[in-house]
Amino acid sequence: MSAAELLEGIAAFPLATAMRRSAILYLVVNATHILAVALLVGAIVPLDLRLLGFFGHASLGVLGPFLSRAAAVGLALAIVTGFCLFSVRPSAYAGNPAFLTKLALLAVGAVNAMILQSSSVWRAAVDGDRAVGAVRLSAGISLIVWPGALLAGRWIGFL
Repeated sequence: MSAAELLEGIAAFPLATAMRRSAILYLVVNATHILAVALLVGAIVPLDLRLLGFFGHASLGVLGPFLSRAAAVGLALAIVTGFCLFSVRPSAYAGNPAFLTKLALLAVGAVNAMILQSSSVWRAAVDGDRAVGAVRLSAGISLIVWPGALLAGRWIGFL
């Protein structure tokens, strides 16, 4: 199957067809996508700042697991709703440099988060140890990548 055939198949999904025919359905999916991104970024930025040493009085043992789960829920919902939005015009998005940049940044952010979450230094930081260099580096990368993905997403409509 060629890439063009795959994109045509995605555009033929029943939900994609329904979203193209219903401004209300498209609006609801788009608003849900925005809320999901807000949940993701709204959870990850304070967590990253805490990992970098800000808000030292706030317990990382309490905040860390809660904020990382909230960010994960936001990311999962953003991926699902983002795919729905993509399915409306997949051929147009597949060639959009801002969309491709957004996907690359999402991949970097997700991999960065998975590596951190599976590390012993993350568990130690959550258990009360001081965040070491690897944790701080991951938080710094995250603070660049997630807002970058947000900006790339906004840029899509302008190209």
